Amino acid sequence: MFESALAGIKVLEYCQMVAGPYCAKLLADLGAEVVKIEKPGHGDEARKRPPFPNDVPDAETSGLFLYLNTNKLSITLSVETETGRQIFKELVRGADVLVEDNAPGVMKKQGLDYEVLKELNSKLIMVSITPFGQTGSYRDHKAYPLNVFQAGGEGYLTPSGVENVGRPPLKVGSFLEEYDSGLNAAIAVVAALYWRTSSGRGQFIDISKQESLISLNRMDVIVRYANERKLLTRAQQGVPYGGILPCKGGDYTVFVTWEERQWDRLVSMMGNPEWARDEKFKDHGARFKHGELINALLMEWLVNFSKEELYHMGQAHGVPFGMVSSVEDLVNSEHLRARGFFVEIEHPKAGRLRYPSAPYKFLLTPWRVSRPAPLLGEHNEEVYCKRLGYEKNQLVKLREAGII
Repeated sequence: MFESALAGIKVLEYCQMVAGPYCAKLLADLGAEVVKIEKPGHGDEARKRPPFPNDVPDAETSGLFLYLNTNKLSITLSVETETGRQIFKELVRGADVLVEDNAPGVMKKQGLDYEVLKELNSKLIMVSITPFGQTGSYRDHKAYPLNVFQAGGEGYLTPSGVENVGRPPLKVGSFLEEYDSGLNAAIAVVAALYWRTSSGRGQFIDISKQESLISLNRMDVIVRYANERKLLTRAQQGVPYGGILPCKGGDYTVFVTWEERQWDRLVSMMGNPEWARDEKFKDHGARFKHGELINALLMEWLVNFSKEELYHMGQAHGVPFGMVSSVEDLVNSEHLRARGFFVEIEHPKAGRLRYPSAPYKFLLTPWRVSRPAPLLGEHNEEVYCKRLGYEKNQLVKLREAGII
């Protein structure tokens, strides 16, 4: 059996919901051992979020929690108590990485900020994930995914295109901004681990969800305004014609023809319709002005074909067509099946379910599932007794006191 890429790295996760747990999940998937710290009797807030198998709510079977916490251990610990904070420090002494997502100032108030913890473990890498970072005038502002998405600027341009100029800003589906932040945090941790190999020192990493989103935004929009004070609108961000359009069966196709040759190939692909020879569509500039008319004419043709047919026709004619895939399309994709992207994992409460695996393929250190998402406090005995040296009767007392 090959070792994993981060084998031997020990991570403490003191987080809830998506961003922090996703960061720790990525590290766990690379082979790090992640011990997830959860509140006694309550656990990660994600445990309460749907979907649930058969739509039956259960703190141990949330689909969101199951996905975000594979390959992790779970212990319960109340850091609000003095004894809990001392146990937390014991755990930090043996950790390489601490991932936390509390509001700025919370860790310091508890006496668990980086300045304190680095005295216990000089090699500790601590990453804090918050909506607006640890500094700045917004540092203490509370925010939810909806607020953060808009704060990152994406809402201003979503949806793009001339036809959407008058629409209010939209939020992207699911927790995109949270996953982006978790990904950035994981990359930063791996970089810090690499730096530690030569320096021998840990460091503190400050992750702002807002800045994570801004870094993924259309940088030409931001750079142009920052330097030239020119503000691009939604109309200028969308493609003048084409883009995402409906096709047969209520599905959608997506394509662009920025280059003249692509337009010519599209016209040929459609059988050289009479309207395409109109003077209004003679070149890209002219077509840009009449994008809505072109789309109306295109849709009359597109509805005769499925998105799969259009994709293959586009490939054959050298026109960049793509398919707007639904969740059903992806789960049933022959391509993803051949790649082994979806895997089945057996969970003691949720049963056998299919999960997305990893978006990479390592030749020598392959991704694998070591364990399903943990039950709440499932590994208390393993961590507290076998690693920290507590007796079982001590765990009983700690549980009775609400500490674990």
